[in-house]
Amino acid sequence: MFRRVPVVPVALGACLVLALTACGGGVEGTPGGSGVRDPYFPKAGNGGYDVTHYALTLDYTPDSRRLTGRAVVTARATQPLSALNLDLDGMEVRSVTVDGTAARWNRTGQELTVRPADELGEGTTFRVTVRYEGTPVTVTDPDGSEEGWLPTADGALALGEPVGSMAWFPGNHHPSDKAAYDLAVTVPRGLAAVSNGEPAGERTEGGRTTYTWRTAEPVPSHAATLVIGRYEIRRGRTPDGLPVHSAVHPGQADASRAVLARLPEVMAWARDTFGPYPFSSTGAIVAPADAVEYALETQNRPVFPGAPDLPLLVHELAHQWYGNSVTPKSWRDMWLNEGFATYAEWLWEEEHGGDSAERTFDALYADEDVFAFPPAKPPTAADVSGRPVYDRGAMVLHRIRQIVGDAAFRRLLRGWAAEHRHGNAHTGEFTDYVERQAPEHDLSGVWQDWLYGDGRPDLP
Repeated sequence: MFRRVPVVPVALGACLVLALTACGGGVEGTPGGSGVRDPYFPKAGNGGYDVTHYALTLDYTPDSRRLTGRAVVTARATQPLSALNLDLDGMEVRSVTVDGTAARWNRTGQELTVRPADELGEGTTFRVTVRYEGTPVTVTDPDGSEEGWLPTADGALALGEPVGSMAWFPGNHHPSDKAAYDLAVTVPRGLAAVSNGEPAGERTEGGRTTYTWRTAEPVPSHAATLVIGRYEIRRGRTPDGLPVHSAVHPGQADASRAVLARLPEVMAWARDTFGPYPFSSTGAIVAPADAVEYALETQNRPVFPGAPDLPLLVHELAHQWYGNSVTPKSWRDMWLNEGFATYAEWLWEEEHGGDSAERTFDALYADEDVFAFPPAKPPTAADVSGRPVYDRGAMVLHRIRQIVGDAAFRRLLRGWAAEHRHGNAHTGEFTDYVERQAPEHDLSGVWQDWLYGDGRPDLP
């Protein structure tokens, strides 16, 4: 993600629709938890099960802004389940089944509570099918930025970081639960619909076109996306054969042509720097400049509001390793995404005729705003995307590099991405990993002063 917007605190509760829709009785037995108690978004995600796959069938008409959906959520129970919750903000639920049998359900705020006809045993694989429709909501984040379902002049843009995916499909919307996706979306003929993963079919019938996309690698739901509109679809391959699928809004076609032409070059550099690419295709989505105020590292093809510059392209592609493949276990670990992606910008500049990482570090050290709070301890949900998470997070990595040396640091970058490929990790696992790989160095001061400490640390 690349949000450099003014921080405007908004109470999280004000972002949620608190209407209650009920169908059935209360919950007894051994229900799964509502929320995984994330330190910043406590109601995000749910306990008691692990999602393995989402099959989403959507139909959208931009003129009416009405979305009709069917979500088939395949999951494994991690405990006996008499009930389970899904996150869904807005929309009208029409029916819910579990393994084909009607289930009782009720709604409170973003929680859709589902009660199967029979309790699900621990270890059981099950399928919840939710049929829903309505006008999807735009979610306002604690920092004042918008996500969820964002209508545009000719379609829509769906973005999910941190919790906006619950605006357009029900699920376990927390980064700790990643899953594969199949998505089929039907739109008026003449519009394109682009999502993550690989194109898996396209058909037109009765004046409407259905596009199918498939993502086999696990996706954190906040990195799922869907863009609908009059987009130009550009396909190709990198020199080593990796498919490239990009969607560019016509108004941004000329402005983005030169920077997107360098995408294969950036990908080759990133593979050399961070290790094997973790996904089966790459690309970009260039939306209208007024669609959203920030870029986002949606999996396989990041979203840009208008044509990106080269550093921003480097930043979002680096997230494919750090953020999408290695995903934080909670939003407290956001610096593991943004610090790495920001440092990727520094490395690119250093190796392509720009400032050295050392010079960038020194310039930031003089900026008091960078030290407003420690990167591993944002004070509120509104600070999760604050400057210290990005810039001071990158400074933590540079301090490690200064101590262990260039060669060892390069091995750390590749090794960390490999060790947690397609998984989740938290800050403690990162510090433990670095200490295991560099046992001859004392890094306690980096953790204490730069990662967790308040204020500006002294330079050695």
